[in-house]
Amino acid sequence: MTMLQVNGVQIPCKGILFDKDGTLLEFLQLWGPWAESLLSQLQVRMNELGASFTVELEHVLGTIHNAEGHIVGYDLQGPLAIATVDECTGLLAGQLYAAGMPWNEAITTIRQFSSVAMKSVRERKSAEPMPGLLAFLQSCRAADIPLAVVTSDSTAAAETHLDWMGIRSFFTSIVGCDRVTQGKPDGEAALLACRELHIDPAEAVVIGDSNGDMQMGRHAEVSYTLGYCPQLDQGSHLVDAHAIIRHYNEISVT
Repeated sequence: MTMLQVNGVQIPCKGILFDKDGTLLEFLQLWGPWAESLLSQLQVRMNELGASFTVELEHVLGTIHNAEGHIVGYDLQGPLAIATVDECTGLLAGQLYAAGMPWNEAITTIRQFSSVAMKSVRERKSAEPMPGLLAFLQSCRAADIPLAVVTSDSTAAAETHLDWMGIRSFFTSIVGCDRVTQGKPDGEAALLACRELHIDPAEAVVIGDSNGDMQMGRHAEVSYTLGYCPQLDQGSHLVDAHAIIRHYNEISVT
């Protein structure tokens, strides 16, 4: 059986399930402009309503801003990092509802704001593979290890982002939030990916940057959950990971 080597430890591995944002690609490069546009549009509408956010701006989606108001970081355990687009829409619409806007109008307004923000994202196509990822994917292909992407994003968006990075062909299965009833941290998406890879969950490894990924793997009873956290001073949030790596050169297949 093919083995995945992690920090000198060998783990039997017949398939790998990757999270997408923050694991395959730089999170803020793609989603920072989207969130900044959304919050900016929402702030303008709130001002028009003569209302204020119910919480500090940073706590609406879990973002970190510099003195100029630009997003420079995010809460690894916050909504922006983990929630689906629909869940974020609900959070933002809740601000408009609290400001006195009817719920149906609030949802429609946020969807319009998101559409504007996503148009900018599609124009930029700002998605680059994480350092060392391409070489690792190539080694998995050479070892005939089937790969899947399990994401809180939609399947179509995930396909698009993988195409932008030129790595779509490495993945046999793409499971977005629209393909399951219960998203992360439930194990349903991981189980579906394993079925499509034709492997038993007990033969699979999950790699992700959030503890929701780790919990998903645990709930699906995969063999190993591997946290990915490039920031040397972070990683404590990955409490359900069997191990943590900072770079893809820390793992290999044999």
